[in-house]
Amino acid sequence: MSIEREQRKGGTVWRVRWRDSQGRHRSRVLGRKRDAEAFDAEITRRKRTGELAAMDGGRETLDDYVAGAWSRAHAAHLRPRTRQTYASTYDRHISPRLGGMRLNEIDAEAIAAFQGDLIRDDVGPHAIRKAMTLIGGILQRAAESNRIPFNPQRVVRKARLPRSAEVRPLPPTQVEAIRAALPQRDATIVSVLSYAGLRPGELRGLRWRHVGERTLLVDAEKTGARRNVRLLSPLRADLDDWGAASDHPPAVGWVFPAADGARWSANAFEKWRRRVFTPALRDAGIEGGRPYDLRHSFASLLLHEGRSVIYVARQLGHGAELTMRVYGHVIEELEDRPQLPAEDAIRESREALSGHVQTQTVPLD
Repeated sequence: MSIEREQRKGGTVWRVRWRDSQGRHRSRVLGRKRDAEAFDAEITRRKRTGELAAMDGGRETLDDYVAGAWSRAHAAHLRPRTRQTYASTYDRHISPRLGGMRLNEIDAEAIAAFQGDLIRDDVGPHAIRKAMTLIGGILQRAAESNRIPFNPQRVVRKARLPRSAEVRPLPPTQVEAIRAALPQRDATIVSVLSYAGLRPGELRGLRWRHVGERTLLVDAEKTGARRNVRLLSPLRADLDDWGAASDHPPAVGWVFPAADGARWSANAFEKWRRRVFTPALRDAGIEGGRPYDLRHSFASLLLHEGRSVIYVARQLGHGAELTMRVYGHVIEELEDRPQLPAEDAIRESREALSGHVQTQTVPLD
């Protein structure tokens, strides 16, 4: 680095010379010596702290960075479904609006304008939140690699999400009505979702070796953690019956495999939801709902038998704060009711449904 005095027709100027983070010669002309000295000191500081790359004014755009360094270093480690979601969000919302900007030009004002454009374009609030979270993650990685001095997304207030509707867990009577409208495999799927609280991805990853006498070993794709879920005896019986009907598959086999024996894919599960699960809801007289929502039934069963929020949170695989926020109204509704063991609630519902079916099928004299 050096400061040189240059005499020009308009007067004296000062040129600061330095090498950028790529080793290239750079210079800047300033009109006053004190400004040149301050600028030279700033370059020295940024070299020492590793921030010089953010000052270089490189030509790397957001699209360049995402397609190059970010994709190689970070996207490769994402799960396939997450990678697909990120790619869709980036291509649809981020790249058209920010992709051509240089990284060091994307400041807090640009991020705020980006969010405002999404709102004006009537993009859904959850899609906006996904886009803001993704651009924040990308820029955080860029900051960590000293391409920019800091992540500007962190200082931009995110638009509020609409208030979520209160979850309404299906009681065992309705769960059993859904199961009654389905063949054995599909009915067992509903049992696992409702009476063990598995997420759809966890259900698709369930192997027979994970089914114990008293617990299910669950690999949580969402968090990367494992947990042991209490195996209610009615669900244990359903799984035993399904295993026998499946000709006692090996322990390494999937509990609910695809038609070719491979793991059931997310896309195939989505087709099952549309073609099998949704019609079963209608047949049972239930409006709306997703397979994921059945896990609320498991939470409600545990709360009804008097289990603590901490216990329920561990069974579901998330934090106690989230459990309290999602199921606080359920806890209040059950506060003065007598406790009922989950297994008894399921058995009583099955017996009541069985008696109703028998009554309806007895021929008249």
